Amino acid sequence: MNRQQTTDGTGNPHTGPVGPGAMTAGETAGTMQWAANGSRRPTLESVAARAGVSRATVSRVVNGLPVTTASQESVKRAIAELGYVPNHAARTLVTRRTDLIALVLPEPTTRVFSDDPFFPGVIHGVSQELEAADKQLVLLLAGSPASHARIERSIAEHHVDGVMLASLHGADPLPAALTRIGIPVVCNERSLGPTSVPYVGVDNVGGAAAAVGHLLAAGRTRIATIAGPQDMIGGIDRLTGYREALRGLSRRSIVAVGDFTVDSGAAAMRQLLEDDPELDAVFVASDLMADGALQALRQAGRRVPDDVAVIGFDNIALAAYTDPPLTTVRQPITEIGRQMARQLLCLVAGTPIEPTVVLPTELIIRVSA
Repeated sequence: MNRQQTTDGTGNPHTGPVGPGAMTAGETAGTMQWAANGSRRPTLESVAARAGVSRATVSRVVNGLPVTTASQESVKRAIAELGYVPNHAARTLVTRRTDLIALVLPEPTTRVFSDDPFFPGVIHGVSQELEAADKQLVLLLAGSPASHARIERSIAEHHVDGVMLASLHGADPLPAALTRIGIPVVCNERSLGPTSVPYVGVDNVGGAAAAVGHLLAAGRTRIATIAGPQDMIGGIDRLTGYREALRGLSRRSIVAVGDFTVDSGAAAMRQLLEDDPELDAVFVASDLMADGALQALRQAGRRVPDDVAVIGFDNIALAAYTDPPLTTVRQPITEIGRQMARQLLCLVAGTPIEPTVVLPTELIIRVSA
């Protein structure tokens, strides 16, 4: 490398390397840092020197704080020319934000990564909104008490700016614990725990009642249901809707309970046929369970819808391809994720929100009922 006598920016002679990456006038040793590969990495000071502004002005631009338009343009131009990358840890100290948003799923990995499209649908909706807001999604699985405790500790240390929780079971203590430590929280469906937190849900009761009403209008007289887990709002409210639709009609409830899986739907359907061989319709609290019910009915020699009409809930892609195609209640799964993210981003920004959002459902009529 050539060596050339220059000045150090004050008029004093300085002899040093000249070439790509060498410090220029006004850039002292403190204005550049060494990257791991040995190359020099620009700092706030080097950006400030290039832009002709103070270090504080550069910091304000990097952290999204107001400065004059001229200063902002100069700083952005210098950042582009130097290839400056903000120090995320330092930026977090200034803004008290990590730009990380957590989605917590209190389910085992076998459930989250199964054939249930609810989880990818919600994640897709959340990701769309966070991407638009330039935030990063952190997916956390809390399928055991130990993982609950680990996640609570991590969030308590403010490693994320806010938390969304979906697929809650029972009186899960996590929403209340996070609320106590001041972390913004939004749930999918209302919590069964002691603490009320903002949530985005769907009209489970109305959707179930519409399904049963459709079966009644078709002249079905012995209508059963395969309910979802009774430690989850979806399972509880869809059973409530079924019962409300039958109230006052002198029709007894015929109930079996599944866990939102295909196998549990088939087992529940076999149980219902054993309990009441004359049933002529069944409302099923999820499409996956309805697929299992269709398989069990076919194995039992029952024709659908001739002998037994079947209605599911969710309107997942599978519903259009079952044998026969499934009449079902549509819930907007991706929109649930989008709305949860929107609500949480407002809370993180300090913007007031409506704490309860209930999205509508819609009966989709196909061949099975």
